[in-house]
Amino acid sequence: MKLFSRSILTSISFLATITPVLCAEDTTSSNKKKSDEALGTLDDVLVSGNRLGQTLFEQVQPASVLKGDALQFKLQPTLGETLNNEPGVSSTSFGPGASRPIIRGLGDDRVRILQNGTSVLDVSNVSPDHAVASDPLTIKSVEVLRGPASLLYGPNTVGGVVNVIDDRIPTEKFSGTWPQGKFDFGASSADELLSSSGAVTWGAGPIVFHLDGFDRQTDDIHIPGFARSERERLLNPLPPGTPEPYGILPNSATDSKGAGLGSAYVWDDGYVGLSYSGIDSTYGTVAEPDVTIGLRQRRWDFRGAFYHPASWIKEINYKFGYSDYTHTEFEGSAPGTQFVIEGFDARAELLHEKLHGFEGAFGVEVQKSDFSALGDEAFLPHVENWTSSAFVFEEYALNDKVRLQFSTRYDHQTNDTEADPKFGPGLNRTFDAFSGSAGIVYNPVENYAITASLAYTQRPPTYVELFANGPHVATGTIEVGNPNLGTENSWALDVSVKKNAGFVTGSVSGFYYRFNNYISLQPTGVIDPVELLPIFNYQAINADIYGAEAEAVFHLLAPAEASDTKVMADPKAQIPAAFNPDTQKLDLILRADFVHAEDRRTGEDLPQMPPLRGTAALDYRIGKFSARVEGIAAADQNRTANNELPTDGYFLVNASLGYDLDLGGVKTTLYVKGSNLTDAEVRQSTSVLKDISPMAGRGVMVGLRGEF
Repeated sequence: MKLFSRSILTSISFLATITPVLCAEDTTSSNKKKSDEALGTLDDVLVSGNRLGQTLFEQVQPASVLKGDALQFKLQPTLGETLNNEPGVSSTSFGPGASRPIIRGLGDDRVRILQNGTSVLDVSNVSPDHAVASDPLTIKSVEVLRGPASLLYGPNTVGGVVNVIDDRIPTEKFSGTWPQGKFDFGASSADELLSSSGAVTWGAGPIVFHLDGFDRQTDDIHIPGFARSERERLLNPLPPGTPEPYGILPNSATDSKGAGLGSAYVWDDGYVGLSYSGIDSTYGTVAEPDVTIGLRQRRWDFRGAFYHPASWIKEINYKFGYSDYTHTEFEGSAPGTQFVIEGFDARAELLHEKLHGFEGAFGVEVQKSDFSALGDEAFLPHVENWTSSAFVFEEYALNDKVRLQFSTRYDHQTNDTEADPKFGPGLNRTFDAFSGSAGIVYNPVENYAITASLAYTQRPPTYVELFANGPHVATGTIEVGNPNLGTENSWALDVSVKKNAGFVTGSVSGFYYRFNNYISLQPTGVIDPVELLPIFNYQAINADIYGAEAEAVFHLLAPAEASDTKVMADPKAQIPAAFNPDTQKLDLILRADFVHAEDRRTGEDLPQMPPLRGTAALDYRIGKFSARVEGIAAADQNRTANNELPTDGYFLVNASLGYDLDLGGVKTTLYVKGSNLTDAEVRQSTSVLKDISPMAGRGVMVGLRGEF
């Protein structure tokens, strides 16, 4: 805890030392730095936050938005790698084909991934080899909420929420004469990538249509040295005469494609729309030389809203998502285990005006999934899962400086398995989970905010944690669940300091989680004599997790100013972009984060935790030219669980150049991106494959993107 305290105090002291400079700044400059498309700011409106249309600066929970040029610079084939190195965010890094976000060292079913506010409806939360069924090429923006302060989306958000936003169901009338859209074509050297994507929106007044699609192919990635780490080579040498993979990571090629079509009817006080989308992806598992995975999802979405239907109602919105998802593990060309999940997520919310000083939202959600694992090596029985939920969020302003926020949620979950010769008689496990949080936002002076929240969460175990029993070929392990597991209970304390105007803007956050019955997949150190695979058990332990995140942006050429436009709950309200493209912009961005996690009873470290990390970046734009360079450093990760090897630190450099062109009325950007320019050997301590699967080496990507 001493390290935690010192880190928080150091970060807060850093912001405190620059306060005199900030207060002395001339904030009347006309060169405002707003929520422009180049860089997400604290003035961005958070769609998936507390639903009151507030900005990041006004939220209790730490959050960030990745969009525009910043998203394009970070864009990777997977959602996890795209968000990796955002404050507090790392990734599972299961090879180039599957990577899911980890927030504050918490992943799997403790981070919920949404697509436009409803579940992504895949099985990426149950195992790292399952890719997220949403491709970064098709998204408009990504929102990341860190911590459990907002319980609107369930008890499985104790780590946080990632909301992927696209335009498949339009929410505004079409006002143009010609179709509007965007495109992107790219090629890179490190993985021999070829990618293309496009989207177009058209319509007539209230009737609007949207179409998008993408295609991406990569070969086995180039790596700076051996595929297996030095420690792995020493501990587990290959049979005599077997060459060590070097320079190329075997079985790491990927092939993904997808498309979506949507339409909506939009009127002044609401909209209603429907979309259909599909994604197909094939990727190597890296863990086994001849095992590949085929992912297929077909999805329907239905959404709508009524704005101000009554004097006391701001909005009523409803969402429904249905998915048919298949994940097949191929051994050579023969299909092995197949995971099939069919399910839906239905949700309705009512946002109300101030009533006796309280402003907020309440709603209900119903989720259903029908899961089957088929094949001789299936390690799960057939499971039907139902979850019914109700939630409330309220905010009360004590005065113009202090706001209180409260939320609570109840979830009723049932898991029913079918009788099976392999897994025995059918079982039923039912859970009732209650969660709640309280938070405060204090604005001591203009443009500063101090926030704190305390949350209690009960998370029911997943069907994998309950019922797994057998070899999982893709991960090269035998997983054994525990049907007697109870709810995972946690207390979480989160404190943040934010500043959104002046020469320096940014935030510092510290957090502490105290878990009872923390469910973890623990290595036993035993090798199964038949399958010759290591055995891992799902166990409940008591755990403490704490850490901090800090981000500071130095606006070197012009100070940032807080938005002078009131942000309304009406999603049609916009913050005008006041960024002048002819004005020079030069920002120095500094970030750092760390996490410490341990078993409270034994003092042993928890597995796959991120290391201490730091980032320094320069972001420059003048007129049509833009450039960015960043250095990312990670310390050694020596705090490891039993039977887990340490991970060496690294330093890598990324850079990009862009130039805007006007080609016949089409706003086009020619860009070049360099990744891992130092050709460093990068292994992610959060990955179960870190000792056999490093990240890609030096690479250069060239591309052309445009809007019309």
